Amino acid sequence: MRDFKGKHIAVLGISKEGCDTVKFLNARGAVITCCDRREKDALGSVYPWASSLGVSFQLGETYLQHLNNFEMVVRTPGMSPRLPELIDFARRGGEITSLTKLFFTECAAPIIGVTGTKGKGTTSTLIASMLTAAGKTVHLGGNVGTPLLSRVDTITPNDLVVLELSSFQLEDLTQSPHIAVILKTTQEHLANFDTLATNFHETKESYVQSKKSIVRYQTKEDVVIVNKDDPTSYSFSGVSKAQRVCFSSLDPEADAYIAGHAVHLRIDGKSTKLVDRESVKLLGQHNLENIGAAALAARAIGVGVAAIRTGAMTFSGLEHRLEFVRKVGGVSYVNDSFSTVPETAIAAVKSFESSMVLIVGGSEKGSDFTEMGVVIAHSRVRSLIVIGEMTGRIVKAVAGGGYTGTCITGLRTMKEIVQRASKEALPGDVVLLSPACASFDMFPNYKVRGVQFKDEVGALLR
Repeated sequence: MRDFKGKHIAVLGISKEGCDTVKFLNARGAVITCCDRREKDALGSVYPWASSLGVSFQLGETYLQHLNNFEMVVRTPGMSPRLPELIDFARRGGEITSLTKLFFTECAAPIIGVTGTKGKGTTSTLIASMLTAAGKTVHLGGNVGTPLLSRVDTITPNDLVVLELSSFQLEDLTQSPHIAVILKTTQEHLANFDTLATNFHETKESYVQSKKSIVRYQTKEDVVIVNKDDPTSYSFSGVSKAQRVCFSSLDPEADAYIAGHAVHLRIDGKSTKLVDRESVKLLGQHNLENIGAAALAARAIGVGVAAIRTGAMTFSGLEHRLEFVRKVGGVSYVNDSFSTVPETAIAAVKSFESSMVLIVGGSEKGSDFTEMGVVIAHSRVRSLIVIGEMTGRIVKAVAGGGYTGTCITGLRTMKEIVQRASKEALPGDVVLLSPACASFDMFPNYKVRGVQFKDEVGALLR
């Protein structure tokens, strides 16, 4: 392990990851300065907490000045590594790292990393569920769970770590996980709409390239698990030296494949049915693919089919991802607020065979709604509620796709939205919140959007 005692280190950005980095470095005797563009009052309880540890602060618009006073800076994922101050710091010989890079260096246990555009959190948690069912000691972190760096000393070589890894966590990584899982990869973070963040990818290619660090440093003793149906995901195996295994919804010869609404594993050349849609709690055909990917990761660790099956069947899903909320008057309400791109809304719509009242819309994320418009037009969505800044573009897309159902616009609050949806719905219907957009026009983030939806559904009379 590295010796940080007495080293002058700047932690850039002190939100969730930054606070965990401070804990880690403080325990090792580093001299820490917390740098954040927010002022003291905006930091809330973080400021007195960090102050109690004896750290210094550089806050406000000048928070990136004087970086050359430090030996190392630890960058938050939301901060672009292309900022001039960071480029100058590196040019002068300074070390730029991140919580993720530090964790890979310090962790004694094998790491399973999961990336892709959507489904990372669900698949990561599925893997952890399967490994736990096999009696393994598992640490779940990255974008899901809690940061693990400050707890790295408690992780033994016999444990297992599962990390959900975003493009921003991967882009400057110089080590790869022992097992890498690459889900369907479309596009994300091609524009910056978060006022507190500076990081985004200028092109889809740069987004994909940033993710390839998950396999770039693998060895032939490692394993890469790819989606055979997605050319982008499959291309990652060409970068890796690791053994390749595949999951597919089209090829029954794949190592895991989905057919007849069931997940099958190919073991020693023979097909074994793992689970089907009726035996798991997760909603949606796309989640069968996530189960297949997770099962291959568990198999790579040596977990048996029985434990994998148990882990898949007992996992009930993550909050705001096709989350069943409540049934009111024979109508099922489902919260999929985590859907911030059209591809996830398409998957959500395809998850239900009953008629739907669909709630979509929100703020700009650089998405093309054309395909989503066609899917909605040919689905069982008979009432569409469109909200937020993207209303005009989404209405145009569904009209262009041939949608002839009811289209409702102009609702301003979640209370209005849920009450109108309840009036449109008939017994047996699903009211689905799957926005396909960011939330920043009407809500602080997707979590608040989902919580408000659940609260308003809870307030409906039976």
